[in-house]
Amino acid sequence: MAGTNVYSVFIVFCLILVLERANGQSNGWMAGHATYYGASQNPTSLGGACGYDNTFHAGFGVDTAALSGALFRGGEACGACFQLTCDAHQDPKWCLRGTAVTITATNFCPPNNNGGWCDLPRQHFDMSLPAFSKIARVGSEGIIPVLYRRVPCRRTGGVRFTLKGQSNFNLVMVTNVGGSGDVRAAWIKGSKSSVWVAMHRNWGVNWQSNMDVRNQALSFKLTLADGKTLQFSNAVPSTWRFGETFTSQNQFT
Repeated sequence: MAGTNVYSVFIVFCLILVLERANGQSNGWMAGHATYYGASQNPTSLGGACGYDNTFHAGFGVDTAALSGALFRGGEACGACFQLTCDAHQDPKWCLRGTAVTITATNFCPPNNNGGWCDLPRQHFDMSLPAFSKIARVGSEGIIPVLYRRVPCRRTGGVRFTLKGQSNFNLVMVTNVGGSGDVRAAWIKGSKSSVWVAMHRNWGVNWQSNMDVRNQALSFKLTLADGKTLQFSNAVPSTWRFGETFTSQNQFT
């Protein structure tokens, strides 16, 4: 009787695993697909729809990917980190077993609205070749099944603020963000004011405010998609100029 009970528990456990895989989930993993963009393209210079000028300057190197619309969410996912592994159960030929890579979302994979891999509601990653090569063999097939999940972004150094724009049009590129990585809301405050002014997303990781803050030290406040908020007091000195990048002393963890 005891043996029968153990066998029954085992059968139930197997059924749960089967159902999880059928639903595209297993211990937090979701099912999707991935491709890679051409080897002739330099991933360090592809800021794409997120607006990064250079992925090394932004703090995360070459392990990047463009996301389908279901994941990109109009740019809200820019800077988010995903861990991917090739699903060897579905594709033993091209997958590298026991490997995984963590990528940063830097671009948008546009749909063709004709059954393409980046059409809604597909969960798709168009990966840089270096990132793709860590989980799959590069061959003529080009499309692999993957399992993916959101993971915290591990960054070295502080959050970086690159100042763009002119006079009363300020565009601040926010990069090297740890924690969940994707910024949901941003505020700016000049040293001549005690009021935090909400910025709005101009595009990707570029946040805009219509106020003249020249010759003022600048502070920023950021809220990430996971709800964490961090304040960066006097992150930029009053001697700043457009085009310069400044690094904070603190970081999301």
